[in-house]
Amino acid sequence: MRKVMLALVYTALAVGANPSFGQSVDIAALRDGDMKKLVVHDAPVATSTVAFDLADGAGQATLEDWRGKYVVVNFWATWCAPCRKEMPQLNALQKEFGGDNFEVLTIATGRNSPDGIQRFFDEAGVDSLPRHQDPKQALASQMGIFGLPITVIMDPDGREIARLRGDADWSSDSAKAIVQALVADRTDS
Repeated sequence: MRKVMLALVYTALAVGANPSFGQSVDIAALRDGDMKKLVVHDAPVATSTVAFDLADGAGQATLEDWRGKYVVVNFWATWCAPCRKEMPQLNALQKEFGGDNFEVLTIATGRNSPDGIQRFFDEAGVDSLPRHQDPKQALASQMGIFGLPITVIMDPDGREIARLRGDADWSSDSAKAIVQALVADRTDS
């Protein structure tokens, strides 16, 4: 475990020391309201390679499987009241911006039964987000996810560029401007 953490830290430092790996879009300037809680990293940070369970028993995946697009990764749980509030907003964000350059990825962390997740999504009107799980919190632990919800934004190289602790208004003009800037950056590349 210690070797994995040291490797992640070393990779993050190596990437951060190289200015060519810098973020090409300034999303920090677009933060307003709840989105001011979004911490934009000075340099991209390596993410975990730990596998998590895909929805409906479809196997496993890693965050690496989403390389090539900006990804908003939301760690949540069925018992989390703030998660219930923001999940429909994340669903709407996926509907509006999801595609080749952007995706919202939801990962239920800890004890969340597949039936409970489905009920949660049905009650919240969520129909465009995945129901992936991290039942043993292996990915969450590797990613430093303590408390829920936590949302991480990953760049197309699979690196974390920003993190938001707690819930936020993902339907706000600020959130949409951030995602729009990311999608436009990816389209221009």
